[in-house]
Amino acid sequence: MSVADDYFKKGLQYYRGDGVEQDYIQAEEWLHPAAELGHSNAQCVLGVMYEYGYGVQKDPDQAVYWYRRAAEQGNNTGQSLLAGCYENGIGVNQDSTQAFELLLKAAEQGNRGAQYNVGVMYRNGKGVKQDCLEAVRWYRKAAEQEDVEAQINLGLIYEDGVDGVPKDEVQAVYWYRKAAEQGNELAQQRLTELGL
Repeated sequence: MSVADDYFKKGLQYYRGDGVEQDYIQAEEWLHPAAELGHSNAQCVLGVMYEYGYGVQKDPDQAVYWYRRAAEQGNNTGQSLLAGCYENGIGVNQDSTQAFELLLKAAEQGNRGAQYNVGVMYRNGKGVKQDCLEAVRWYRKAAEQEDVEAQINLGLIYEDGVDGVPKDEVQAVYWYRKAAEQGNELAQQRLTELGL
């Protein structure tokens, strides 16, 4: 384990309050040197701290700086967090196309949140040309990793059949059940309304 790993581990303990009292100031004192040493996960957590002002003064520019450093190393969490900044204009000019490109990189690495968001962007035609079939493909990848929102969206799309995706009640019920098993009330409601 490297020095950066040791710093990250200690910083994360304070950040989460894992075995110690949660202390964002102490977390920053350990995470900052780890991030400076190039630890991409430390860079992500430090970016979150700056984005939301946890133990440091809220600073969107610093958040973007650390997310970008992690993203440039191929860290899919960093790519996803940086995409959120572009999508919402936090520390950078709003740019849905850039957000989509970053999310796609993260999604291709298996990041389920990014897979879901790529699906949303395809479904809504935001940052990319609208394509419901691609939305379904990415929702399915996230849904197979137990992403409840992706499961619900698949259920809704299959229940109604939209934009080139044929109506398929069997698939709708399957995805509603997967979401309902995780306690999702909308899925439970849809199953009840379908008489199941």
